[in-house]
Amino acid sequence: MTSSVHKGPKATRRAVLLGIGAGITALGLPQRLSAQAAGSVLKFGLSTFPPTIKPFDNTGGAANTVKLMMYRGLMGYDAAGTLQPEAAESVEWSNPNTAVFKLRSNAVFHDGSPVTSADVIFSLGEITKEGSSAYLKSDLKIIKDVKALDDKTVQITLNTPSAIFLDLMASYCCPIISAKSTPENVIGAGPFIMKGSEKGVYIELARFPDYYMSDQPNVDGIRFIAYADENLRYAALEAGDVDLIEYLPWTQFDAVEASSTLTMKSTLGPFMFLLFNVTDGPFANPKVRQAVGYAIERQDVVDAAFAGRGVPLFGLPNPQGSPFDLTDPSHQWTFDIDKAKALLTEAGYPNGFECRLLATATYGMHQDTASVVQAYLAMIGINATLDLPDWGTRVTAGKEGKYDIAVHGTSGNYNDPDALWSLLYSGNPSYLQSFGFKSERIDGLLEKGRSEIDPAKRKAIYQDLVVAYYEEVPQVPLNWRVQAYAMRKAVSGFEQLPGFLSGSSAYALDETKLG
Repeated sequence: MTSSVHKGPKATRRAVLLGIGAGITALGLPQRLSAQAAGSVLKFGLSTFPPTIKPFDNTGGAANTVKLMMYRGLMGYDAAGTLQPEAAESVEWSNPNTAVFKLRSNAVFHDGSPVTSADVIFSLGEITKEGSSAYLKSDLKIIKDVKALDDKTVQITLNTPSAIFLDLMASYCCPIISAKSTPENVIGAGPFIMKGSEKGVYIELARFPDYYMSDQPNVDGIRFIAYADENLRYAALEAGDVDLIEYLPWTQFDAVEASSTLTMKSTLGPFMFLLFNVTDGPFANPKVRQAVGYAIERQDVVDAAFAGRGVPLFGLPNPQGSPFDLTDPSHQWTFDIDKAKALLTEAGYPNGFECRLLATATYGMHQDTASVVQAYLAMIGINATLDLPDWGTRVTAGKEGKYDIAVHGTSGNYNDPDALWSLLYSGNPSYLQSFGFKSERIDGLLEKGRSEIDPAKRKAIYQDLVVAYYEEVPQVPLNWRVQAYAMRKAVSGFEQLPGFLSGSSAYALDETKLG
C-alpha cells in the first residue's frame, strides 16, 4: 500500500502553476516578469561575513542564510515553518522504509541543466562518502540506498523507519547540487545566483530567472552586507542603509517595538550553552562539568547578555514546539554554589584551577555570556581567561579543540528532540560539540529515538536521554534566547520561523517584498 505524506506544495507559498508557466515561456515572455518592483534589491545586514558557503558545511547562521538563497534540497519550509516539498514536487512512502521523490519537471540548475535523479544521488553521496566533513554525514547514515527510477523520480531506502527523515531533507546543509559541480564551482538550483562579493564586506546575489517557482522570489536581488559590530548593524537599519537585519541586538528590542518605521519578528528557539575539551585536563572528568552546571546563575546570563529577553535552561534543550514534554526537575542544574564546590572537591580540585574560556568578539551575546560565566566560575575557584577572536577564528578553534571551555549558541534544524543529534552524536564531530566527547549510551538513545515512529515509545527514549545528558554532561545548557529579525516597515512577507527552525528563516526570503 502506498501512503502519501507530502504531496505537492501548499497554495500559501508554493502555488506553482506549471501550465501557466509553460504557456508564458511558449509565448516568449521572460519569467522575470513577476510582481516584484523593477530593480528592487533587498539589502540584508548580516551579523558576520560567512567563513564559507560550501553547501554541505555548517559555519553559522549568516552562512546558512546565504546558502539557502543559492541552494535548495528535496524538501523545505514555508514562511509558517510547515514542512513541504521543494525541488521535489511530491514525496510518497511506498513502505515505512522507502520514500519516492518526484522532482519538479521545471527544476533546473543555475547553468540551465535539469535537476535529475542522478544529481540527487551525487549530492547525497558527497555528504555520506568516506572522508566527508559534511555536517549531516552521520545523520544520513540512515540511508541504505538511493536509486533513480527515472530522470525525475528518485527512491531513497532507509535502514530503519524514521520519524524525521523528511526534516533532514529540508536542512540548509542538505541541498541538491549538480553532479557537474566542482569544489571551486558549486552549481545550485536556488532562487538566486552569485553576482559578486568582496571578502569581509558583502555578497550580492541576483534573481535566478529560471527558478522553478516562477512567481518567486519577489525581489531582483539581495545584497548581504556584513557588519562586525551589532550596534553598527542596527544603526544601518535605522538609517535606511539596509532593509532587514538578523540578530537584532537585545538592547534595541524596546526601541524597535516603539518605532514608527521599524518592526521585528521574533521567536524563542535558539539556546546558549557551554562546551568542553574533554580530551585531557579537569574537564575530562564529568564531575567537573557537573560542577560548572551548578555554578552559574542563568538568569544573570539572560539579563546581562539578552536584556532579559530569554528563559533560563537547566537541562536537556528540548526545543519549543517539540511533540514531547520532557521536563524532569530531578535531572537539572539549578544554581547551587555549595554543590558545585563539593563536586570539584570530589573530582580532586578543591582549590580550583586555571583554564581558557573561548567565545567571540563578533557577537556581543557570546562575549557577554562569557563574562557572566567567567565571574561565576571564579566563585568556585575556576579562573578562566577569556579568548575572544573573530567568528571565523572561533569556528576553527572549536573544530581543532583549541580551548578548555567554550561559549556557544545555536538551534537545531527542526522542532523535535532528534534535532539534538548534530550536537550530541559522537559520529558527527564539529565545533558545535564538546571536543573529544563520545558516549555510546547517548549515541544509542539518539539512534533508537530517530528510528522509532511510535510517539509513546519515542517519548520514553528521550526521557532516558534527559538522564544520560545530565549524568554525562556533553554540554552545559544556559538559556533559551529570544531571537529577532528587524526590518523597515516597507518590507513585507518575511517571517521568523518558530523555535529551532529559526535558523531556517531564510526560506521566508522567497516571499519577501519591498515597498
